[in-house]
Amino acid sequence: MDDAPILICYDGSEGARRAIRTAAALLGDRRAVVLDVAPLLTTAESYASLGPMTPDFEELNAEDALTRAKTGARLARSVGMTAEARTALDAPTWEGVTSVADEIGAAVIVLGSRGLTGVRELVQGSLSHQVAEHAGRPVLIVPPP
Repeated sequence: MDDAPILICYDGSEGARRAIRTAAALLGDRRAVVLDVAPLLTTAESYASLGPMTPDFEELNAEDALTRAKTGARLARSVGMTAEARTALDAPTWEGVTSVADEIGAAVIVLGSRGLTGVRELVQGSLSHQVAEHAGRPVLIVPPP
């Protein structure tokens, strides 16, 4: 398990940056895969795809996600981890996270939490809770300060 990589979810938010810093502090210099899961299509893209000339939204979403993941990997390297960027296209997002975790044999999944509770969590959803429920492996959820 010591050589298994850490999977770090990164979406560019302060919570994701905090998760990277916390993972480095707690888990040390480990190999990490920094992942951003892009949607197959956003709601706006779904409507736009009905038009006569539509760009390849999946490709654009994947490129955007990879740019974010590369930023997260640079941050992970700056705090002492050996990190590579990775992206996936999936919906719901938790399925992309757990699929990549299974594929790479992740020792742990690390992600930040927005700290939602109650009705706000029900309405807006909680990626961290969904991942923890479905991951089948340890999940480190880093709460907001």
